[in-house]
Amino acid sequence: MNAATEAPKSGLDIIKWIAVFAILTLLVVANYIFEFSTLERAIGLLVMIPLAGFVAVQTQKGHEFLTFAKEAKLEVRKVVWPTRAETNQTTIIVAVVTLIMAVILYLLDMALLKIVSFLTGLGI
Repeated sequence: MNAATEAPKSGLDIIKWIAVFAILTLLVVANYIFEFSTLERAIGLLVMIPLAGFVAVQTQKGHEFLTFAKEAKLEVRKVVWPTRAETNQTTIIVAVVTLIMAVILYLLDMALLKIVSFLTGLGI
C-alpha cells in the first residue's frame, strides 16, 4: 500500500465507533434484560440501527463505505443480465455435463474396484 493514499485517522473517529458499538450493545442488552413487546422491539430497531448507521457514516471509513456502496449500485445498473432462455440453456448444459461426469466417475470407480479385487483376490 502506498502510505500517501491512506487518510490520516481522526481521534474523533474512534469516539464515533465507540458510540456506534455502545448504541448497538445497548439495543441488544435492553432486548435481553427488559421484556419489551414486539412493537417496542421493532420501534427500538427502527430508531437505534439507523442512529448507529448515521454515526458510523460520519467516520472516515463509514464515508468510504457509503461512497463504495453508491458506486457499486451504479455498476450493478451497467450489468447485462442474461435472458430467461440463456439462463435455462446454461442450466441444462450444467446439468447434462454433471450427469455425464457422474457416469464417467461411476464407471471409473467400478473399473478400479474390479482391478483391485482381481489383484488382491478378495472378490469384492
